[in-house]
Amino acid sequence: MNKKQKTDLSYLLWTLLPLAVGGLSALLSMDGMRRNAMLPQPALQPPPWVFVTAWTILYLLMGLSAGLVWNAVPRGKKDALIPFYAQLALNFLWSPLFFALELRLAAFFVLLAILGLSVWMTVAFYRVRKSAGLLGIPYLVWLCFAGYLNLAAYLLNG
Repeated sequence: MNKKQKTDLSYLLWTLLPLAVGGLSALLSMDGMRRNAMLPQPALQPPPWVFVTAWTILYLLMGLSAGLVWNAVPRGKKDALIPFYAQLALNFLWSPLFFALELRLAAFFVLLAILGLSVWMTVAFYRVRKSAGLLGIPYLVWLCFAGYLNLAAYLLNG
């Protein structure tokens, strides 16, 4: 396998990782998602297709940015990936907490941790490769919106 093929394969794997993590988390939370849909929803709650579309795009951007960091000159790339892994692990936990276990307040605090780790990740990625950091900005914006929805759902439904 030549260098270009290895690079292309790494981008594919980095892109598939967040998609797989998000997909598995959603699969584990499916019943809770159906129950949640029957509860009072916060103002500004988008329809379900928006979540699927947004998360797919965000996971693709997240994977692409990690791939850009991984394939950058070695300058600090291992350290830059630490917050990527940490936020991805917490991201995996959020859906089961919120939907399956209905622990909305705990999920909100996990979301705040995800947001903090994602800020760290975005800055670390930017330092390694500017384009990788910039790709994290939509995720940060979405996490802020998700935080509003999470807290509002907790206030509405406990």
